[in-house]
Amino acid sequence: MSDESLTTKTNTITDVEFVVVPDEELEKPYRVIIENDDVTPMDFVVLVLCAIFELSPNKAQRVMLRAHYFGRAHVTTLPYEEARQRVYDAHSLARAVGYPLTFYLEPDE
Repeated sequence: MSDESLTTKTNTITDVEFVVVPDEELEKPYRVIIENDDVTPMDFVVLVLCAIFELSPNKAQRVMLRAHYFGRAHVTTLPYEEARQRVYDAHSLARAVGYPLTFYLEPDE
């Protein structure tokens, strides 16, 4: 065997977005929004909504179905830092098992 046959090539794509938020913005409420995708299984979405966002199973089911039928749905409203951390946790869990489940934040006005 040659050394070339032992070489493994991997491509890693990482999306990182850094956002600078003033201190007063950290306490303002932000809406966590889930986006529908055609890959992530519905039962996994419900699991994430219950485990990460602490929704009841019935509420998680309703949020998942709303996203499924309308393309997006409001999950919860939290202070910015908590909302950001939960979105990060949800994305990390989904990526660990290969799903593109996506959430984003928007100010609650």
